[in-house]
Amino acid sequence: MDIKIEVEKKVKEAQKKLESFNITKEKLASYIDHTILKPDATGEIVERVAKEALEYGFKSVCVNPSRVKMVHDILKGSTVETCSVVGFPLGAHTSYIKAKETEQAIKDGATEIDMVINIGWLKDREYAKVKEDIKDVVEAASGNIVKVIIETCYLTFEEKIKATELVIEGGANFVKTSTGFGTHGATLEDVALLSIVSNGQIKVKAAGGIRTYRDAALMILSGADRIGASRSINIISGLK
Repeated sequence: MDIKIEVEKKVKEAQKKLESFNITKEKLASYIDHTILKPDATGEIVERVAKEALEYGFKSVCVNPSRVKMVHDILKGSTVETCSVVGFPLGAHTSYIKAKETEQAIKDGATEIDMVINIGWLKDREYAKVKEDIKDVVEAASGNIVKVIIETCYLTFEEKIKATELVIEGGANFVKTSTGFGTHGATLEDVALLSIVSNGQIKVKAAGGIRTYRDAALMILSGADRIGASRSINIISGLK
């Protein structure tokens, strides 16, 4: 199988299916991790985002670790999950710190963890270290969902494949495209590639630059199981 040809084919099929794509607002909302990770986000802004998630029925609210307890308390008793980032946004923290950060996030009420891999290790081909880094977070998450951000904008085609394989081997639940803080976010080609390589063993989260209903729909059609977005309401509002 020529994987580049398969990726191209998957993207073209997604684009063809867009006009006939049929999804309810409730279903679309269930794909979305409503995200607020800006460094200047005040408590008032984070509270508003959490309440928006309750109103629209988003899958989760994704926040920085210091806001986890606050968000968990707002979402308590609802079906909306609390998601915390770990090793964010560079992924260069030590594995020990990532694991401790995960433990604290779970203690504060997080039920999902979005960690960043050590990109430098991947590029150095220190694959055992990358896998152990992931495994340490998975273990610290104590059975809760772990999504692994590989930051595709910095990776070659081959590195994206290898990173996805390491996410699978590390025991995580999702491979995620981007932090939203890199040079660019998710692309249809990257989502299709990660979906093909994952082959149903793990799920795919597309994040970064997804601002409209059309963006989100194409990501889903290309293989995304989850969408990370800060403009979630705009995405839902675009569904006619």
